Amino acid sequence: MDIKYIKLGILILGSVTLASCGGQPAPQQGPPPATPVTTYTVDEQPVTTVDTYPGVVIALNEVELRAQVGGYITAIYVKDGQRVTKGQKLYEIDRTKYQAAYNSAQANVAVAKANRDKAKKDADRYTKLAQQEAIAKQRVDYALTDLANAESQIAAAKANLASAANDLQRSIIVSPLNGTIGISQVKLGALASPGTTLLNTVSTNDPIAVDIPVNQGEIPRFIQLEKNTAAVKDSLFSIQLQDNSIYKRQGRIIAIDRAVDPQTGTIKVRISYPNEGGRLISGMNVNLQVLNKAAGNQLVIPYKAVTEQLGEFNVYVVGDSSKAVPRVIKVGTQVDQNIVVKSGLKKGEVIVVDGVQNVRPGAVVHAGSAAEANGQQPAAAAPKK
Repeated sequence: MDIKYIKLGILILGSVTLASCGGQPAPQQGPPPATPVTTYTVDEQPVTTVDTYPGVVIALNEVELRAQVGGYITAIYVKDGQRVTKGQKLYEIDRTKYQAAYNSAQANVAVAKANRDKAKKDADRYTKLAQQEAIAKQRVDYALTDLANAESQIAAAKANLASAANDLQRSIIVSPLNGTIGISQVKLGALASPGTTLLNTVSTNDPIAVDIPVNQGEIPRFIQLEKNTAAVKDSLFSIQLQDNSIYKRQGRIIAIDRAVDPQTGTIKVRISYPNEGGRLISGMNVNLQVLNKAAGNQLVIPYKAVTEQLGEFNVYVVGDSSKAVPRVIKVGTQVDQNIVVKSGLKKGEVIVVDGVQNVRPGAVVHAGSAAEANGQQPAAAAPKK
């Protein structure tokens, strides 16, 4: 076959193939479409938050009752959990030996006084005789010495009497304050050792207090709260009980501890509350809610606009050409569905709220509805009648 006809056939076949492909080059791919999002313009607003601290209810006055003299418990005059008044008899320790010691000390005082009286008479008589030069002066000196010794013996006997009277008195344990007594730690007939045996505990319950640990960075704020005379009126301190109910009475700071605990970096703050109904009981665990009225306005953004990565908080800021650029921010207290921004944003900047999960750094975004930003199909329009 002639080579000329072969080349012509190849040329015709190539033309047919090109025609079957449309005869046009493949179109080039354009830029990706803008990501639908909803945006928010950063603005300032007044912020009032509630800070919560773990607290423990404590009695402002609490005294452990311990035996000061030894012996068997011979009487218990109160019931467990009873209201008591200052000076009321609570327990009695066997008084037999203490009464005997007291009686003996009384007798010794009487003997010492009798000896003193005799020595005084002798000293007076010998002094008169010496003035008449009827006896030697040395005898007068002896009599005066005996009188001084007798006076010293009276003082010693009186000291022993006071000690015996004190032991006899301590054999009756009385309430040191008005309050409520706890459950007795000893039974009738139990042996009490002086200084070691705990009999019971008496505490006051109105007013009562709550102790909370406060971070050392917040000390200046709580010092100002302590000086706030309107703390009760402004309801700055509220107690949330374990059943999530709020205690109705309001408190005020009565003390801030003298030092920071170096192990925890916190300081103890004590808030006092009225407790007429006895609803607060010493030892209860509660949450103390402290109203935080920050000075001035603060930057606030929707909390859902914030993403966290490796301990850092980020938002997408919409900049020039509608491009979303990630930015690290520092956040403060969460307020409902919003959060306070401490640094990283300025008033008037625009951030992405809905659709954050679909945005990539530097991507072009366009503001739309929340449904579009979350990848939902918009609702179909109702047909026209």
